[in-house]
Amino acid sequence: MLEVRNVSKVYEGKVAYQALSGLNFTIQKGEFVGVMGPSGSGKTTLLNVVSTIDKPSSGEVLIDGVDTHRLNKRQLALFRRQELGFVFQDFNLLQTLTVKENIIFPLTLENVPIAEQDKRVQQIADKLGIAGILNKRTYEISGGQCQRTAIARAIIHDPKLILADEPTGNLDSKSAKDVLETLQRLNRDEGATMMMVSHDPQAASYCDRVIFIKDGALYRELHRSDGREAFFQNIMNVLSSIGGSSDEFSSVRV
Repeated sequence: MLEVRNVSKVYEGKVAYQALSGLNFTIQKGEFVGVMGPSGSGKTTLLNVVSTIDKPSSGEVLIDGVDTHRLNKRQLALFRRQELGFVFQDFNLLQTLTVKENIIFPLTLENVPIAEQDKRVQQIADKLGIAGILNKRTYEISGGQCQRTAIARAIIHDPKLILADEPTGNLDSKSAKDVLETLQRLNRDEGATMMMVSHDPQAASYCDRVIFIKDGALYRELHRSDGREAFFQNIMNVLSSIGGSSDEFSSVRV
């Protein structure tokens, strides 16, 4: 589903800075993969390159076989809108719209018939447990409900790849647990393919696999084979060896 081939990213300036260096990895269809690393490791740059917001200096990023960075501006905008789903730390919801209007926004851009919009939003709201708040404004609901609304918006157009950027960063532990279980359920039951950037080892323990990067290069990968608690401990062991200050990684248990 996602192939990152020998990707490097150099930011030019008075002093050039190499954010990514010869990065290679793949994410298979239906996988839930986490990306971790200390501050400055290249996590955000990688997410920006995969999401087509930024271009690599060299190498290729293929999503379902499409080299996204060879598309023109119009093709790229269409690809991003139709094939990618985004979940952000700060939700990025429109406060002037209701929960339902926020969720169906991607469908209105595609001129999907209203009856189909209503059908899809009801199905997804039922799955995510937000059917009772569809007519509320975003300032009337909790942070966890806001993030589940954002997840609903990200998946309503059935994207090939869901990209999550610190999706629990602004949530308390209870809401974070609900959101992570929601993502895990979507991955398991719906076969959604996800890549999640996180600094939180507990959040990462919900993934099938975690990719660790350091100084813009692949440092190590971990696959979950046992229970989540054992996987969490393995993640902590790698983080302790990767370096970085202790306050960079959340210790909140979810």
